[in-house]
Amino acid sequence: MFDYEEYERECDKIRQTNEELLALFEEELQDSGLSAKTVRRHLSNAEFYINEYLLREEPRPMEDGITELDMFLGFFFIRKCMWSTPGTIKSTAASIKKFYKCMLNHGKISKDDYAYLCDDIKENMEQWQTDCAVYNDPDAPNPFSFF
Repeated sequence: MFDYEEYERECDKIRQTNEELLALFEEELQDSGLSAKTVRRHLSNAEFYINEYLLREEPRPMEDGITELDMFLGFFFIRKCMWSTPGTIKSTAASIKKFYKCMLNHGKISKDDYAYLCDDIKENMEQWQTDCAVYNDPDAPNPFSFF
C-alpha cells in the first residue's frame, strides 16, 4: 500500500539536499559572470528537473537524474510542459548539463556519470527537438499516439 506521508517525508529530505545543491549551482553560475537573468533561467530549469520531475512519482535524488534525461526531455517535457519548443528543449538541456557539471566539480557525481549525461544529450537532442516540433504542430500526426 502506498504511504503518501512517507513519500512526502522522503521528498522533503531530498528537497532540502537539493536546496543546498542549487545554492552551489547558483554560486558557480554567478562566479562565472553570467547575467542575473541567465542565472535565474539555469536555476529554474535545474530546479524544475530535480524538484518536480524527479520527485513526481517517487522520491529520487539528483543522482538518478543522470539516466532520466531521455524520458524527461524526449517525452515528459514535450507532452506536459506547455512552454516546450525545440528551443526550450535545447536551453533546458544546457541548464541541466551545467547543473551536473557543477555537481561533478563539487564531487557529487563521477566523471563517468557526467560523460553519460553529455553523451545522452548529444545523441538525442535532434530527436527530442524533432519530436517536440511535430507534437506542437497541429497538422502533424502525433508522435506519441501509441501512449
